[in-house]
Amino acid sequence: MYKVIIIEDDPMVASINKQYVELTSSFHVEATFKNGILALQYLQNCTVDLIILDYYTPQMNGDEFIDQLHAAGMTPAIIMVTSANDAETVRRLISRGVTDYLVKPFEYDRFKAALERFAKRQEELKTSTSASDLGQAEIDRLFSVPDVSSQSAPLTKGLNERTLGLIRIFLSEHPEEVWSSEQISEQVHLSRITVRRYLNYLVETNELVSMIDYQTGGRPSIKYRIRATSFSSNLQVFPAFSRLQLYRFIIEPYLYCSRFL
Repeated sequence: MYKVIIIEDDPMVASINKQYVELTSSFHVEATFKNGILALQYLQNCTVDLIILDYYTPQMNGDEFIDQLHAAGMTPAIIMVTSANDAETVRRLISRGVTDYLVKPFEYDRFKAALERFAKRQEELKTSTSASDLGQAEIDRLFSVPDVSSQSAPLTKGLNERTLGLIRIFLSEHPEEVWSSEQISEQVHLSRITVRRYLNYLVETNELVSMIDYQTGGRPSIKYRIRATSFSSNLQVFPAFSRLQLYRFIIEPYLYCSRFL
C-alpha cells in the first residue's frame, strides 16, 4: 500500500483528489494539508511514498515546499495537481524532480495514469537490488507511461446489472453532455449516493470520463460524460427493443417498483 498525502488549500478539491487517489486500491491517503508548512511538520515524524501537491497554497508555494523537503533529506515522489501552467513554473518544478504534472481541470484517466506510472516505477525499482546495474531497457521502462487502454472488469459486489443498465441507457441518450451525480439521480429517480457508486464503477471501467468543474459559482463538482462508443456493446443486450419499447417494458416498470424498495 502506497502512503499518500495531499497538499491543497481548497477543501472540496482536496476531497475530490482523495477520492481519485483511493479509487486505486494500492494507494491510501494518510492526511491532507492546506499548506506546505503543515505538511513539513507532519513529515518530520511520518514517511510517505507520494505527495499530491498544488503549487498555489498559503504561506508556501510549490517551489519553496520542494526545496525545504529536499533540504530536510526527504525525497518522496511528487505529482503536481495545479492550475500553474506557465512555462517557467513548469520548468522549475521539472528541474526539482516532480514525477508528473497535471493541470487543472483534468480528467480522471490522466490522474489514474500518473498513479500507475508512479506504481510501475516503484515495482521496477523493487525488482533490482541496490548492488545491481540497470540496463537501458530497464531504465526505459522506468520512464515510460503505462498503457491505460480500456479493459473490461467484473461487476463490483453490491452493484446491480439492471440499475447499471438504467444509468448506461440514460447516458447513452445524451452522449455529448456532461452531468453531475445529482443531475443524473434526478433524471433516473435513484438516490445520489446510489448513482455515485455506479458512476465510480463506470469510471473505473473506462466507460465514463470524469472531470472537475470549477465554473459552478461555488465549490467545484465532479462531472461525468461517456466515452465515444463506450456503451454501444453494452447496450446490445437489448437489440430487439426500440427506444419506446425499452422504456415501456424495462425502464418504466423498474422505476415503478423502485418506489417500494
